[in-house]
Amino acid sequence: MAAAESPGPAVAGGPRGAAEADADGMGLTDLPGELLELILCCDVLGAADIGRVSCTCRRLREACQPRGKVWRERFRLRWPSLLKYYSHTDSVSWLEEYKARHNAGLEAQRIVASFSKRFFSEHVPCDGFSDIETLGCPSHFFEDELMCILNMEGRKGLTWKYYAKKILYFLRQQNILKNLKEYLQRPTDRQSFLEGAVLIDQYCNPLSDICLKSVQAQVDDITDKVRKVLRTKNPRHPSLASKAGEVLIPEVELQRQVLDAMNCVLYEQLKYKGNELDYYNSLNSYIHQVLIRRTGIPISLSVLYLTIARQLGVKLEPVNFPSHFLLRWCQGKEGSTDIFDYTYIDAFGKGKQLTVKECEYLIGHHVTEEFYGVVTSKEVLQRMVGNLLNLGKRESTDQSYQLLRDSLDLYLAMYPDNVQHLMLQARLYFHLGIWPEKVLDILQHIQALDPSQHGAVGYLVQHTLEHIERRKEEVGPEVKRRSDEKHKEVCFSIGLIMKHKRYGYNCVIYGWDPACMMGHEWIRNMNVHSLPHGPHQPFYNVLVEDGSCRYAAQENLEYNSEPREIPHPDIGRYFSEFTGIHYLANTELEIRYPEDLELTRATVQKIYSSGKE
Repeated sequence: MAAAESPGPAVAGGPRGAAEADADGMGLTDLPGELLELILCCDVLGAADIGRVSCTCRRLREACQPRGKVWRERFRLRWPSLLKYYSHTDSVSWLEEYKARHNAGLEAQRIVASFSKRFFSEHVPCDGFSDIETLGCPSHFFEDELMCILNMEGRKGLTWKYYAKKILYFLRQQNILKNLKEYLQRPTDRQSFLEGAVLIDQYCNPLSDICLKSVQAQVDDITDKVRKVLRTKNPRHPSLASKAGEVLIPEVELQRQVLDAMNCVLYEQLKYKGNELDYYNSLNSYIHQVLIRRTGIPISLSVLYLTIARQLGVKLEPVNFPSHFLLRWCQGKEGSTDIFDYTYIDAFGKGKQLTVKECEYLIGHHVTEEFYGVVTSKEVLQRMVGNLLNLGKRESTDQSYQLLRDSLDLYLAMYPDNVQHLMLQARLYFHLGIWPEKVLDILQHIQALDPSQHGAVGYLVQHTLEHIERRKEEVGPEVKRRSDEKHKEVCFSIGLIMKHKRYGYNCVIYGWDPACMMGHEWIRNMNVHSLPHGPHQPFYNVLVEDGSCRYAAQENLEYNSEPREIPHPDIGRYFSEFTGIHYLANTELEIRYPEDLELTRATVQKIYSSGKE
C-alpha cells in the first residue's frame, strides 16, 4: 500500500543499450560522472531500475554505489521526511537504508492489517502492542510508514487508517513517557518549565507535530519583540546584550522595565488574554495551543510569562496559589522567606502585579503563608496534569475518557505509588471494559501499597475475573442474516447514512437488533415505552457526527436526503470506505452482517437515483 518498490536482487544483463554505445554515437558510460549521476537520479527511475542498471557494467556499478548520491537521491525522493535523521557528515549506506525502510513498511502493513481481525470485538488490549515493542527495524522507519497510511488520499483504507492511528498513538506516547521520566530525573535547575509543559502537550496530543524546538522558537520570537520595545525605552538596558538571560539582572528598576515591556507586547500588541469565556477547554492547558490561540488558563500563561522573563534576565518563581496559579517577583533580599518581600504577578490577568492582600481578594478568601511559597517544576507539572484530570472527569464521552486515561498515565509517571490515582485508573479501565489483565495488576499493586483498600480491591478483582471468564467463553461472532424470519421487520442496513427524526443528528448504521436488547432500566430511563412501537421494533447501533455512539429505534430514523461523511473517531473500526453516499463495511463487520451489503446497494440505487454513485 505505502511501502516502497523493493530494490530487490539485481538482474544481470539489464536493458540493452544502458551501457553500450550506439553505433553512431556516445554510450551512457561515456558520459561525465556528474551527468551520469544526474540521469540516474531522475525521478522516473525506480529502485528496481537502479538495481538493474548497476549490474550492466563496472562503470554503472560504481555510479550506483550504496553510499553514493544515486541511492541517497532515491531514498530522498521516496521518503523526504526521513532525511532529518541524517547528518551531512554521516557515512551512510543509502542502499541498506532503503532496504531497511522498505522492509519496515512491509512489517507495518502486516501488523496494521492484522489488528482488525484480532481486536474488532474489543479495545486493543495492553499486550496487543507487544509485537510492535520488539520491532527489528528503526522505530522512525515504522512510524513513517504509519504516517504514509494515515496520509493516504481519498476515502478508502479507513480501517487501515484507524489502526495505524492507534499504533502510532501508542508508540509516540511510550517515547514521550521515556522522555518525561528522564526529565524528572534531572537536577531541578535543569528542568525547564517550558519543556515540562511541552512534554504534557505531546503526550495528550501524540499525533500533532509538537516539539520543544518549534515551541521555543515561537517564545524566542516573542522575546525579540519585547527587546524591541525595551530598546525604545532604554537603549542601554542589559537585557539587550547578546548574552542576556545567562545572567540575572539584580536591579529591581531594570527588572520592572522588562516586565512592563513584556506586558506591552503580550497583552497589548499580541492580545494574549485569559480564556474566561471557555475556561474549561483542554486546549487552554496545551502550550502549543496557547501560542496559536493566544489564550489560556493561569498556569499555562504563567509558564509562558516566566520563560520569557527568564530569557531577559528576570527571575520569576511559580506559586501554587489555590484556584489561581501565580508568579512571584522578589522585591527584597534574594531568597527571602517573608511573603511581603514579593510582588505577585497574575499572567491570566494581563500581568497585573498584586500585593498579598490583593491575592486574597482575587480568590475571595484568606489563605495561610504556605500557599505563597515557590514550587518545583515537578509540582507545576502535577498541577497542570491535575487540571486535565478534572476536565476528563467532567463528561462521559470518548474524548473525555481518553483525556482521563492520558492524564492518569502522566500523573502516575510522576507519582507511581499514588493509591488514589491508581484506584481511579483501575476503575476507569473496569468501567470501559478494557485491559482486564492490567486492572488486576493495578489492584495487586494497590493492595501491596495500602492493605486497607482490600474491600474496594476485592470487589473489582471479583468482577474483573468474571469479565475475563466471559470473554473466554465467547465462541465467535454472532452472525445476523436478513433472510432469517425473525429479522423480516428490519428495514435499514449497515452503512446507510441516516437522520434522526426527532433530534436531527446525522449518523451511520453499524449494527442492528430485531428488537431492543437493552435492559429494563435503560428502556425506562430512555422512555422507550412512549414510542408507538415501544421496544418491540428493530433498534440500530449508530455512529453520530458529534462523536457519540447511540442506539436508535427504527421509527426514529429516516434516510438522509443529503448523505455525507460522518466524522466519528471509530468510523474505521467498522468501515473500509466511504463511497460518497454510503459506507462499505470492512471484512469483520461484513462477517457479522453478510447479507446487508446487497440491500445497502439496492437502497442507494432506489433512494439516490440521481446518479451520484
